[in-house]
Amino acid sequence: MQLDGLDIVIGIATGLMIGFSKTGVPSSGIFAVTLMAMIFPAKDSVGIILPMLITGDIIAVAYYRRKVIWKYLIVLIPWVLIGVVAGYFFLEVVNDRQLKLTIGCLVLALIVLHLVRERFGAKLGVPSWLARWLNPFLGALAGFATMIGNAAGGVMSIYLLGKKLPKEVFVGTGAWFFFLINLLKVPFSVQLGMITRDSLIFNAWMIVPIAAGSWIGIRVLAKLSDRWFQYSVLALSAAGSIKLIFF
Repeated sequence: MQLDGLDIVIGIATGLMIGFSKTGVPSSGIFAVTLMAMIFPAKDSVGIILPMLITGDIIAVAYYRRKVIWKYLIVLIPWVLIGVVAGYFFLEVVNDRQLKLTIGCLVLALIVLHLVRERFGAKLGVPSWLARWLNPFLGALAGFATMIGNAAGGVMSIYLLGKKLPKEVFVGTGAWFFFLINLLKVPFSVQLGMITRDSLIFNAWMIVPIAAGSWIGIRVLAKLSDRWFQYSVLALSAAGSIKLIFF
């Protein structure tokens, strides 16, 4: 794996961003995926970034270990597993451009759906059967998005925003979700040849930037109000999605 100076700078920025997204504003992680794709082909970047995400997950889970509502995660598990398996087969047939476009469109559509529900929810008269299937749909979509591009952050943000959680509980619940799901993805990524000896060496160099980004995220989250936290999550999710679609 040959990297020049700019590649190393981008890698460090990615590590900082991953750490920040795991303990601070979750949806900022979509930019980490985008930055990594600037150094490596999209499929390779998915496997290279996975151990970095797990490192950030470990820090977040350790810090927010008491800030989690398990019932919101347990109901998603079977649907997430279905999405992960679907994403595994999707990766075998999709090209890099289709991968970015799919991830971006999925997350952007969910942001629009969330804003519509927030603005007109009581007036929409959503059928009960549709409401019952919304969580299974989001669970499957989260599993699919995380498998094809480590991009379930936007999906889970919409799911957790709908639960009206305080910011620390939002981050803690999300941290446990991604820690467990990212561990589940490791054997799939190894099987697809996306995690290699060289990629793990690169990951080892990124531990310090990830830890530094996590420290920054903890400090920033403490200063954000719940309202501005929600605005930040939605704005960063939208910006990241647009970046994937058009660039």
